[in-house]
Amino acid sequence: MREQNKLKRLLELMIYLSSGLRYSQHEIAGRFGVSGRTVFRDIKDLREVGFIIPEPVNGRYYIDKNTPYFKEISELLHFSKEEAHILQNAIHSVSDENLLKRNLIKKLYALYDFDRVANTIVKPQHSANIHELIKAIKYKNKVILRGYFSANSGEMKDRMVEPFDFTTNYVATWAFDMEDHCCKTFKNARITSVQPLPEPWENEKAHKAVPIDVFRISSDKRIKVRLNLSMRATELLKEEYPLSEEFICLLSDEQSVFETEVAGFEGVGRFVLGLINEIEIVYPDSLKDYLKNIIKNSIADIC
Repeated sequence: MREQNKLKRLLELMIYLSSGLRYSQHEIAGRFGVSGRTVFRDIKDLREVGFIIPEPVNGRYYIDKNTPYFKEISELLHFSKEEAHILQNAIHSVSDENLLKRNLIKKLYALYDFDRVANTIVKPQHSANIHELIKAIKYKNKVILRGYFSANSGEMKDRMVEPFDFTTNYVATWAFDMEDHCCKTFKNARITSVQPLPEPWENEKAHKAVPIDVFRISSDKRIKVRLNLSMRATELLKEEYPLSEEFICLLSDEQSVFETEVAGFEGVGRFVLGLINEIEIVYPDSLKDYLKNIIKNSIADIC
């Protein structure tokens, strides 16, 4: 197993150093989670099998283009400008939460470094913000999210945060909110601009990315739900919440069952209320009670 891990790391290091960019020992060690001594040993191993890795200039390593078979390796591992453009357009045409897109991104992460994957999958209008956030995460600095629009309050305001992770496909950023003193997700499409700050993180121990359910609700809670759906409700569920698809099982041409864990009733409840005559709640009863209270209060407000 140890030899397999080393072989995998050497292959990934070969790809990493073939990118045309140059990396320091510290960056390589951080990228692969190894010590500086291991980096030296791995580079020595690559040199011994024929890769030309010059002595570092300004402390940075790369694989020289004069390495035998470099052209074939480069063509195999990297996209041409035209190929990258086509791939980018194709990826952007897929929903941000589609399962196939998520699996594709995982494979790209396995081959390429963080920044270059971001270049491929992030929409151009958000690219500058994402790269500022990537840098802030890398160097553990605070940022100000300028003109962030909150769907809950309906307000647009600046937020000072400590960004520390991204959700699937860069849809949102996990960050510690300095004003509210807790971790939240901030939708990247709602950020006007990102202002980097020189101030380092102060709350790293509190940084925690809470799991997000298929209805985009985040919480430490996990509640099992089971719903019987009409085919209309099934198709609408897949369209509105693509990550739900893996939890849907067809029972017949007219009905399916949806079973998963949710982080709360807000998301699933909103969906059920919109199609209340097309969905049967199998369990839990607490979801039924939750919806009964919403309906009761809504009728009271109308009357």
